[in-house]
Amino acid sequence: MRITSLDTFDIRFPTSRELDGSDAMNPDPDYSAAYVILRTDDPRLSGHGFTFTIGRGNDVQVAAIGILRDHVVGRDVAEVCADPGSVSRDLVGDSQLRWLGPEKGVMHMAVGAVVNAVWDLAAKRAGVPLWKLLADADPEWVADQIDYRYLTDALTRSEAVALLRRGRQDMEIREALLIERGYPAYTTSPGWLGYSDEKLTRLAKKAVADGFSQIKLKVGADLADDVRRCRAARAAVGPAIRMAIDANQRWNVGEAIEWVKALAEFDPYWIEEPTSPDDVLGHAAIRAAVAPVKVATGEHVQNRIVFKQLLQAEAIDVLQLDAARVGGVNENLAILLLAAKFGVPVCPHAGGVGLCELVRHLSMFDYVALSGTTTDRVIEYVDHLHEHFADPARVRNGCYVTPTAPGFSAEMLPDSIATYSYPDGVFWRADRGEA
Repeated sequence: MRITSLDTFDIRFPTSRELDGSDAMNPDPDYSAAYVILRTDDPRLSGHGFTFTIGRGNDVQVAAIGILRDHVVGRDVAEVCADPGSVSRDLVGDSQLRWLGPEKGVMHMAVGAVVNAVWDLAAKRAGVPLWKLLADADPEWVADQIDYRYLTDALTRSEAVALLRRGRQDMEIREALLIERGYPAYTTSPGWLGYSDEKLTRLAKKAVADGFSQIKLKVGADLADDVRRCRAARAAVGPAIRMAIDANQRWNVGEAIEWVKALAEFDPYWIEEPTSPDDVLGHAAIRAAVAPVKVATGEHVQNRIVFKQLLQAEAIDVLQLDAARVGGVNENLAILLLAAKFGVPVCPHAGGVGLCELVRHLSMFDYVALSGTTTDRVIEYVDHLHEHFADPARVRNGCYVTPTAPGFSAEMLPDSIATYSYPDGVFWRADRGEA
């Protein structure tokens, strides 16, 4: 059996109209997916993946995925599933495409979409969800999925194997608990910057009633507004609920320090993306100045090398990997292992279409077979667009329900693809008044 085609789709949802996803840097996001399907000789078996954007430029991302077609079509399915790292190495290693990064930006995110589709294919072929495929795999096999180039001053293959072997101790107990209880979540749904104070308060109270122990608010556009909104949120949830704040890279270093100190009276648990995701030393300076408020970042960190430096510089308290920002599952395995070695909790970013579906697999693997803990670990949850997926993320009593369907949960429903493909899907044609 071989991969017979790589099909791409530009899928956009009009979330800006209700200000869902709005923040200080992105006031009008239309949650979008540059989507890929790897089809095989067997019409029942396909691999699905995507990378997340917020509207304009999604066509550029789709085009970048399409450029990778010749690297994948024609490959033997059994060989690809036995070693997804072979695809990752070939895509990242294309010297001419690599020049466009290297390992950053649109091209690297395209690699991640295709690599994630390969992992979805592998897990479906194995008949298990991705988190379990990884948890049950031999530690040496998992370690061999990682590219250690540029990492060996912080993480070697032998260290990775040792961490993975240690992580398997009592794995069966944790797997049973995961299936019974799920994985802790926090919600950003009350805190979008464009929401009114009334809507913020109502959704914050609902989050507590739904069992969430942490919420998050977007900040950074106007300090007086942030003070008012944080006061309203804290009054709504009470002192026992953790309340994180997120500036989405809005500030300079000094400005970040001053702003966080001005909001300290509301006991923020962390400040997320206080400055440029590339500014390792800036994050370190902010962290030293705003403690005990924690510093969190990662959703826009472009590769494992920057994560390595953030950890080496003791610049972050919380690592927020993203399932679709870096080069796919293989690179995220490296990032999880780096976090485990440095003892920094991973709380994935999931504010976007499909990201909740994906990151739960990475955190659940981490809990079952690597870090072995959920202490101070939560996965972001936003209550948007899950209905478009074949295996949608669900939260019960403030915890992600553990997925059991085979695959990486990346597969969109055919009707959703047909409706929201841009610009000629059913919704967008109707929106323009076309028949």
